[in-house]
Amino acid sequence: MTVSKSALRTWERVRDFALGMPGAAEEFPWGESVAKVNKKVFVFLGMDDGSYPLGITVKLTDEAAHAHALTAPGAEPAGYGLGKAGWVRVPLEEKGAPAADLLCDWVEESYRTIATKKRVAELDARAS
Repeated sequence: MTVSKSALRTWERVRDFALGMPGAAEEFPWGESVAKVNKKVFVFLGMDDGSYPLGITVKLTDEAAHAHALTAPGAEPAGYGLGKAGWVRVPLEEKGAPAADLLCDWVEESYRTIATKKRVAELDARAS
């Protein structure tokens, strides 16, 4: 499976954004890239080697954001029972896939859900 250049650019931008969050670290459990804060995953980035369709999985507890994410082409509640907890998988290769800016907004919301209040305060301080 070949990864499209635009999907790869989007993926790289989202990955860089996620790893720029306060206290974020990249790890590779199960052979796929994830971004964690305080040892907890806030975004599953999958693999960029073409072995699996490129996409991200984020936790969206805000009902409007969650519903919006599920309208993206090919989006679905995450597997392994994570969908029940608000996790949504969003493919990046689909025609009409969300733009990087929107994906980064979702990554930030997922981070805010998972991170400690202290880390969220660091993020807010950085924005002002």
